Amino acid sequence: MQQFSVLLCQVLDSIGYDIAFVLSGPNRPRTCLFKDPMSKPTVDPTSNSKAGPAVPVNFLRPIIQADLDSGKHTQIVTRFPPEPNGYLHIGHAKSICVNFGLAQEFGGVTHLRFDDTNPAKEDQEYIDAIESDIKWLGFEWSGEVRYASKYFDQLFDWAVELIKAGKAYVDDLTPEQAKEYRGTLTEPGKNSPFRDRSVEENLDWFNRMRAGEFPDGARVLRAKIDMASPNMNLRDPIMYRIRHAHHHQTGDKWCIYPNYDFTHGQSDAIEGITHSICTLEFESHRPLYEWFLDSLPVPAHPRQYEFSRLNLNYTITSKRKLKQLVDEKHVHGWDDPRMSTLSGFRRRGYTPASIRSFCDMVGTNRSDGVVDYGMLEFSIRQDLDANAPRAMCVLRPLKVVITNYPEDKVDHLELPRHPQKEELGVRKLPFAREIYIDRDDFMEEPPKGYKRLEPNGEVRLRGSYVIRADEAIKDADGNIVELRCSYDPETLGKNPEGRKVKGVVHWVPAAASIECEVRLYDRLFRSPNPEKAEDSASFLDNINPDSLQVLTGCRAEPSLGDAQPEDRFQFEREGYFCADIKDSKPGHPVFNRTVTLRDSWGQ
Repeated sequence: MQQFSVLLCQVLDSIGYDIAFVLSGPNRPRTCLFKDPMSKPTVDPTSNSKAGPAVPVNFLRPIIQADLDSGKHTQIVTRFPPEPNGYLHIGHAKSICVNFGLAQEFGGVTHLRFDDTNPAKEDQEYIDAIESDIKWLGFEWSGEVRYASKYFDQLFDWAVELIKAGKAYVDDLTPEQAKEYRGTLTEPGKNSPFRDRSVEENLDWFNRMRAGEFPDGARVLRAKIDMASPNMNLRDPIMYRIRHAHHHQTGDKWCIYPNYDFTHGQSDAIEGITHSICTLEFESHRPLYEWFLDSLPVPAHPRQYEFSRLNLNYTITSKRKLKQLVDEKHVHGWDDPRMSTLSGFRRRGYTPASIRSFCDMVGTNRSDGVVDYGMLEFSIRQDLDANAPRAMCVLRPLKVVITNYPEDKVDHLELPRHPQKEELGVRKLPFAREIYIDRDDFMEEPPKGYKRLEPNGEVRLRGSYVIRADEAIKDADGNIVELRCSYDPETLGKNPEGRKVKGVVHWVPAAASIECEVRLYDRLFRSPNPEKAEDSASFLDNINPDSLQVLTGCRAEPSLGDAQPEDRFQFEREGYFCADIKDSKPGHPVFNRTVTLRDSWGQ
């Protein structure tokens, strides 16, 4: 049913419907389809107007195609411009797929540029992680890694040109005063008393700012646009701030740093970007982006296009809050498998293909909506079901002694590594007198419909024999510590005659199995919108206390003893798992649960 919903969404999206995934009932995801009257899709210019507008899944495709067909551009150049102040999260994955994907599709190139204008919050660790994440997703940038800081000299010269043209001034207002002068969404701002300084005076102050004469925050350089503009971004935006901070690329050369809005468009122009693709929150910044380009002798004039950001429920994508989770040790680092960071998803066992598929599935449009986390889980289940080798691992071992099996006998069974992929071969599994099954697979008083082992009941061991439970051995507290069973030697590969076997359970040999640790990860937040906590509580109050359960003493079949970090498996009847990239070692494996076999959230 879920797969059908996905296909239906794709069809409806292709004919003009915007899609959002919302919750229906307590914690139960369902797909909700609606047509947003506020959406602004771009019509395919080749469509027949009489037949009505066609809205593609990615509204940017016809724009780019039209630009190439008209000769406006001979090659498209996109860019991915992260700020190196945190790790990439799932929302960034969408932007990466859009920018790199469109460039690949149309034979263009993509630049990786770090917009490093705030040295106090930036770090080489973040740069390294971002580069690694992009490569892991399967993309390569064109040329060398670029930095906005490389353009600081040019940006400074352009700021001087704006001052000389009477389009920028040094402002002495305190931050509190500046806020008061800025006005509100309904009331215009008012001019700063320093707005009408002479060009000579502004140049003098600006050069003294560069020379380090003033403390942090004492003065700023502002663009002179319109304090009465209904667009708040045009009310004399700040271009430069004083920051006496060491920069990871430029060292101590600068004590003034350009703001993002002044840096971004000019960096695009310097690099010859043709399509500057960003998310919708920058739509109101586009007039400022164009004002700077129109006011300066830039070598190119890129166009900015905005698409809806990826809003995924049950997640936090604020870098500040993600950092808070790390700093306050609510999680075990930026790459904790419960985090919404790409390094977290990677460590959990998500594949690059599943992330890319998910980003394609939700489409690229101009209408904000919320995507249900279940769609991301659908993508990884689909990938791992098709590709992950099968294995057996008993998470909560219960020893079983098969009393009528010879003590010195060992059967060497062969089970397929994948039911549909013969090329993956087989795995060898020794069957002996003593095995382990999961504790949940035996109940003395089972409920109706129970299809596992019960007193005097029979089940089939996966790929092996049918066994019958004869006796449960208990300790002094009444806990079952061992099962005594018997097996039917005539049931290897065939059903018993005249008897109906209730079900199939997984197992591992007691002597040959590998002890391992298994970490059962679940969603970090219990609320679909973690940032909206009740009664003014913090988003931290929405943390799911059951987001991690660590199981030790688990027993895995022998083939898992050689598992390499990042090897992925389907543990039969348990879910999909990945050998931890940091902690797992051959002979001492640690497995992270990537996702359950089926969507069981909230059940």
